[in-house]
Amino acid sequence: MTTVTRIAKDSSALAWRNLLAIRRTPGSIFASVLQPIMFVLLLGYVFGGSLGGDAYREFVMGGIFAQTVTFNASFTTIGLANDLQKGVVDRFRALPMSRVAVMLGRTTSDLTTSVISLLVTSLCGLAIGWRIRGDPLDAALGYLLILLFAFAMSWVGAFIGLIARSVEVAQSLGLIWLFPATFISSGFVSVTAMPEPLATIAEWNPITALANAARELFANPTPAALPQPHGWPAHNAILYSALCSLGLIALFMTLAVARYRRVAAR
Repeated sequence: MTTVTRIAKDSSALAWRNLLAIRRTPGSIFASVLQPIMFVLLLGYVFGGSLGGDAYREFVMGGIFAQTVTFNASFTTIGLANDLQKGVVDRFRALPMSRVAVMLGRTTSDLTTSVISLLVTSLCGLAIGWRIRGDPLDAALGYLLILLFAFAMSWVGAFIGLIARSVEVAQSLGLIWLFPATFISSGFVSVTAMPEPLATIAEWNPITALANAARELFANPTPAALPQPHGWPAHNAILYSALCSLGLIALFMTLAVARYRRVAAR
């Protein structure tokens, strides 16, 4: 059996184990379903009335898609920290399996959470007037790009889960960076309205790139009240979003696997 085949087999087994855990604890999936519903309704109607009405509700959906999959990284963080605290990782270490597979199984299974969240978010968006107004192939590419970013965020969450000393610490670390990362972006407002250096940070924020790419691929117009920047990230949102996702996967996969080897060696 080749190394790649072994990793794929071990990862599939662990991903299935994680999915069974979700089925036995349905409450863990409740937050991933409730959170997009809450943000779609709050942002769509609280901000929508003063920032363009129906046009803003279509605009904000790109940001909510990006925020939803970014927040799902906390599930990876907490799930991995929980396995470490309960000694499950020690059991995995005693088995003849690839260490990369432990990480890959976790991040792959958590894509299921993101798929469910995207489905719920899309249905909520349709309920408030959002529509996919472009080509179906572009829309499919949009969803694939969002899931690629979700996979990247899972690796970020995995690394944070490995450096946390307990589930309680993981819950704090897994959430504390999410709010500034998502709100210092064009997810909900134009970055041109932000003061420097926040405007530059927001313009190059990968979450901004994903939100703009989703709007472009779903052909959702930008309200006239929200002027958009004209820099390279804004004009190349799809390419920049894909590059950010691949770069984050490469970086945090390397960091997470290296950290896992140190943790598992204790």
